[in-house]
Order: sequence, then C-alpha cells, then structure tokens
Amino acid sequence: MRTPDTVLEAWLRDDCPFEDLTSAGLGIERVPGRLEARVKAPGLVAGTADAARILEMAGAKVRLHVRDGDRLDTKGLVLEAEGEAGELHQTVKVAQCVMEYASGIANRTAEMVAAAERGRPGCRVGLTRKHMPGTKYLSAAAALAGGGIMHRWGLSDSILVFDQHRVFTEDDWAPAFARLKSFSPERKVAAEADGVEEAMRLVDLGVDILQCERFTPEGLAELIPQVKAKNPQLVVSAAGGVQAANAEAYARAGCDLLVTSWPYFGKPFDVKMILSRRPE
Repeated sequence: MRTPDTVLEAWLRDDCPFEDLTSAGLGIERVPGRLEARVKAPGLVAGTADAARILEMAGAKVRLHVRDGDRLDTKGLVLEAEGEAGELHQTVKVAQCVMEYASGIANRTAEMVAAAERGRPGCRVGLTRKHMPGTKYLSAAAALAGGGIMHRWGLSDSILVFDQHRVFTEDDWAPAFARLKSFSPERKVAAEADGVEEAMRLVDLGVDILQCERFTPEGLAELIPQVKAKNPQLVVSAAGGVQAANAEAYARAGCDLLVTSWPYFGKPFDVKMILSRRPE
C-alpha cells in the first residue's frame, strides 16, 4: 500500500515550495550525486515505497533493496538513489522522515504483536484511526508492516457505537440498536462498554463485537467467559490504554483483539541518509 502522489506532492511542497536556496546559492544543483539510506540500529523498516517515490518525483533514479516489514541489521541498506544534487536535496529530508516515522510505528506494532501472541496465540492487534491527520496511508502501511491490522479505516467501513452515540438516543437503547442492525445488515455491529452491566446489556441486544474500554486484564478474565456463554461467536476486544507493556496480560485474559493507538506515538526509528558526489 502506497500513499497517493497527490499527498506526497503536498509533503514535498511543504518543505520546498519554491527553490532550495542553499543548493541554488552554492551552484551545486546540477552536480551528479548519490544517496544511500541505511538504518542505524536493527529493526523493521516501513515507508520505503513512499520514500522511493518521493525521490523519483524529483527525478532521481532509485533502487529499493527492501520491502515494508523487512528486518535489517545495523547499517543495513534500505535504498540507493542517483540524481542531481538539487533533486536529492529537495527530497532527502522528507523521504527520511517518512521512513523514520513509519518504521517507528512498525517496530512498536511488532512489539505489541509479539506480546499478544505470547499471551494468547491468534489474538490480533488492531490499530485505530487515531493517527495524525493526513497520514492514514503511511500510518496504516506501517501498522501492517509490523504485523498489525487496521481496527477501523474510518467511519465509512465499520460500525462502532460509543457512549457518545448513545447519549443522543432515548434512554432505552433497544429500538436504536434494532434500527442500526437493519440499517447495514451485511456489516457486524460493534459497541463499546465501560462496565460489566453495560457489557451484558449490549450482548443481550445482539452486538457482534464487544469493545471493552478501560477494563483491567483481571476484569476481562472474569467477564469474557460470561459473555461468550451468551454468544460463543462474540468477538471481544480490549481498548483504552492497551500497549506493549500490558498486551500479553490482556491477550491472556481471553481477548480476541487488542485495540490500540499506542504504536502511533513514540520515537522515530533512525535512518541515516548519506549523500555523496558521483563521478561524472
């Protein structure tokens, strides 16, 4: 999955809307150059296809050595590019940031995936839509590269009822839920509960997916057998504060899915961009 060119172009214009004053002032814009991108530490890489395309859009010729989700050792080569110095300087920082931010997300996702698998094989890690606006393609690709799935791509692909929805319905939720289930009959209905009583009521109303907000792993270990007894096909997810440090415990409690935005926020993964003059 690659970010559309229109988005990549906007990122480039944001950094260099007109000309690179430094390269132009030095008179080096047309000097032949070479770029190598290498990781500084072992880990997964992501954002590689976007970075390559960004360089190509300025006229550079790129050779990509990896795919998103590949693991490299320290100083592992991600890509090489050749072009004029002006082309490389106009794109190098944006390409670097794309790979560093995406790789950071991929590595944190992979950490959560490994923890969830230790707790309960088959428990999946789903990334939310709480990414930085304008980065959906890049953030989602990074999550997939780390072994996660997308919990929701957006409001138009899935149904998830929060308390913020229920406050606009009548005190009796049943008619609104019945209407919701008939509104899009080919889609499953998910709803969030923040307590045991609310969870039981939602299961009785026929939700397909029960999202448990801010439950402790111990609380879920008690709740899940009860709701599964009512509906063995029910999918139970944990949300709210779920991260790598507690993913194993939540998975061990019996969750089918861990819903998280945690991988989106953290330190970028270091990618070194090495520029050099190419013999003419």
